[in-house]
Amino acid sequence: MDKLKKVLNGSDSAENGSPLNEVIEGTSLGWGTRVKGFLACFVAGIICSILGVCFLWIPRRGLILFAVFYSIGNISSIGSTMFLMGPVKQIKKMFEPTRLAATIVMFWKKAALALIFCVLQFFAMAWYSISYIPFARDAVIKCFTTCLA
Repeated sequence: MDKLKKVLNGSDSAENGSPLNEVIEGTSLGWGTRVKGFLACFVAGIICSILGVCFLWIPRRGLILFAVFYSIGNISSIGSTMFLMGPVKQIKKMFEPTRLAATIVMFWKKAALALIFCVLQFFAMAWYSISYIPFARDAVIKCFTTCLA
């Protein structure tokens, strides 16, 4: 658990301990607070996104409500990962090869296929989020291969 905290805190490259650097890196928060912030934002984002999808079928105003709630949900879900890594590190890491496909799907939108892409974005956000937890992707892959075998 200590190794996981060190990886997520970025203590491998502790440069200077200035308050501004701590805020930018996201390390001024305690581990428990960071996890709670991540979970709160992620759950709120998923709820807003699901509400947005439900509003899609309301006549007249449904498309507007969908756009507003789904966008808020995506911003909240993406923002939740900043609690784990800090905003600067998170933005740098989102374009690494292991996360690039999930990043592309997160920002790719098509009006005609909104529902399909909503589902894909849920999975992409989950996959992207667990990429910040060491060995979590391996555990999920092993779990699914065990269940499907």
